[in-house]
Amino acid sequence: MKKPKSMKRLCPYCKKHTEHKVTQTKRKTASSLSRGSKHRAKLRGKARGHGNLGRYSKPAVSKFKRTGAKISKKTDFRYECTVCKKKHMQKKGIRAKRVELV
Repeated sequence: MKKPKSMKRLCPYCKKHTEHKVTQTKRKTASSLSRGSKHRAKLRGKARGHGNLGRYSKPAVSKFKRTGAKISKKTDFRYECTVCKKKHMQKKGIRAKRVELV
């Protein structure tokens, strides 16, 4: 995916369309201490003996396979306004294997 290094966008701080500098940052993953990761660990049987989440206690799943794993990460662009020098993020990322700023 090719993206221009600078583009005109709406600056939420200036509240008008200004030239923005585009930079790509590394997308942050979920924290290991997030609620969802703890819940998924319980489902996989990693943390046994902490309640059964509405089902019978059972041993860890042997040969747990991650099916349907994604092969690409979502893009993470930051836009810096050239007028007020403030940065803001994109609304949502697009899946792309390779991103190039032209």
